[in-house]
Amino acid sequence: MLRESVIVPDLTWLNDVGKSSGENVSSCYQCKKCSSGCPVSFAMDYQPHQIIHMIRIGLKEEVLKSTSIWVCASCEACTTRCPNDIDVAKIIDTMRIASLKSGLELGEKQVSVFHNSVLFSVKNLGRLYELGMIGIFMMKSGGMVSNIKSGALLADAKLGLEMFKKGKLKLFPKIIKRRREIKRMFKKLKRGENA
Repeated sequence: MLRESVIVPDLTWLNDVGKSSGENVSSCYQCKKCSSGCPVSFAMDYQPHQIIHMIRIGLKEEVLKSTSIWVCASCEACTTRCPNDIDVAKIIDTMRIASLKSGLELGEKQVSVFHNSVLFSVKNLGRLYELGMIGIFMMKSGGMVSNIKSGALLADAKLGLEMFKKGKLKLFPKIIKRRREIKRMFKKLKRGENA
């Protein structure tokens, strides 16, 4: 008679996730409200409730390599819908940080490059500078050549011109006054301190 394999939760990792996110992952009872309210769940390999469940049963590598943690828009619809007041968006953000630190091959390299490009802009300017962020993303993702060959770069440039004409895209960044405070927050977060 064959025995079914039993997954034993990695309680150390579960505790680490709880400490770094400040959330009690174990209090999730899988009602799926987070997933049903997620506007980008169609693009995820695992739904938000599945990510939480995978954390609970110790599937660390699968979570850290998943596309879902990078596709998440951080809109917090999942957090708002949770009947147990679990900040699901915060847990997913914690998984992004853990994924980068893990050294594992990322599930969705382009999305993580985009994420880091946005953070670079905010860290250095205090706010998002779309044109600069797009430039950084193109350089780091290696998408420039393929976009030129496919004609996507020209289409993007036309769209950018229309946005510029309507005042939705700025040629030069608007720099906020208290940028040093933002940089200090990023340094604290990198050290694992609360901002």
